[in-house]
Amino acid sequence: MSPLSRRSFFTKAAALSTIPFLASAQEKKHEKLSFVHVTDSHMDLEDSDSVEALELMVSFLNENYKDLDYVLFGGDNFNNNAPQKSDALKFQEIIQKLNAPAFVIRGNKESSPKDDNSINLKDFQEMFCAHKAMHVEGKDWVVEHKGYVLLGLDSCIENANNGRYTEETLRFAQKHLERAKPTIILNHHPYTNYYKGTDPKDLHKYVLNNTQETQKRLFGYKNLLLTLSGHKHIDSVTELHGTKTIVTRGFIRPLDLDMYPMRLVEIHNNKIQEKIIYTS
Repeated sequence: MSPLSRRSFFTKAAALSTIPFLASAQEKKHEKLSFVHVTDSHMDLEDSDSVEALELMVSFLNENYKDLDYVLFGGDNFNNNAPQKSDALKFQEIIQKLNAPAFVIRGNKESSPKDDNSINLKDFQEMFCAHKAMHVEGKDWVVEHKGYVLLGLDSCIENANNGRYTEETLRFAQKHLERAKPTIILNHHPYTNYYKGTDPKDLHKYVLNNTQETQKRLFGYKNLLLTLSGHKHIDSVTELHGTKTIVTRGFIRPLDLDMYPMRLVEIHNNKIQEKIIYTS
């Protein structure tokens, strides 16, 4: 084989040197991710309307949004006040009828069982965190799909309405954010006083109690694209340190008869489009 000329050598070297660049550029381009965020449905077996509303949500999404990647449930999904976990079982039965996978986190209702027969953390994880796509660590889970990382972070304090992230949860989130993949966080308690509250007790209840530490440790990552919360039932779309920060209107607060609110989110190449949709 004849030796390479100096010009041929540098031409081929230059061509080879572009391969990692092209690969990394391709890795940054992701397919469109489409999902719906439903939070604070407060399903209660003593309130037949709340059960029918969830059933309406399932049939509405199955009929009108056939290509969803998943449906996210953001806590206070059921009121956790029924014996023998019957409300949790009913909620599970309803959401299993969705055509898209359902991923669920706890709210203060699920973390505040009314008696020994109500659902606790162990029960919750056995029922709602066993999906084959989920990897569970402690109270938290991660799902990866289409190049995006979805973190389900448990901000609940047992038997309390207020919330905070444990050190284990913060480390779990940081570990995945450090992978530099586009990331979404789903949790229950909002990060800011977006609703302009003034009562300290109200703020303690509705704003993540260690939000300043959380913002310092998590919101500095440029790959944190989006957070989704609930709890206060009041809608908000803002930015926090460059991250789109959404609190979706409580499903329990219909706009009008049978018009129960959810949020449709689409992400393509790290660009986020979102809007509130209603069941009718």
